[in-house]
Amino acid sequence: MENKFANPAPLGLMGFGMTTVLLNLHNAGIFSLGTMILAMGIFYGGIAQIIAGIMEWANGNTFGTTAFTSYGLFWETLVFLLLMEKLGWWPGPAKAAMLAYLIMWGIFTFFMWIALYVGKHKMDIQLVFITLWILFFLLALGDATGSAFIKKFAGYEGILCGGLAIYVALSQVIADQKAS
Repeated sequence: MENKFANPAPLGLMGFGMTTVLLNLHNAGIFSLGTMILAMGIFYGGIAQIIAGIMEWANGNTFGTTAFTSYGLFWETLVFLLLMEKLGWWPGPAKAAMLAYLIMWGIFTFFMWIALYVGKHKMDIQLVFITLWILFFLLALGDATGSAFIKKFAGYEGILCGGLAIYVALSQVIADQKAS
């Protein structure tokens, strides 16, 4: 039986890319963290990527399933970490806990990049993962040192990372349209 499913990667990459750009516009100091970024984190960064991950599972793509589902859940957890204290549900994370959170996501991302490299994937998607790995460690370093400069630099690097993901997503949509 032939697989007739669409490629879910552009959906996941757009959800990741657009949400990453918006959050990092905040990190770069361009505007404050508000409901627009949080809503994007829940729905497009979170839920859309989880859906893309489930669709990758149906396509038999272990890497896509792991990446999109994990990063979708990253966005869900990040938004809840930011909101739980404001809603009075739970105290916010301690500085050391948030540092560990960012480092763990950086380690995960590094090994996902290694998997891409070993799998001989295209350079464009490898760039998304290496810039994301760098972003997580810059954010952790910014939190650890309290450096506004590092946080701002991380914001600009995150805009690059998200922009690369948007580029890869759109290139896949265009390639699919040319093939049909």
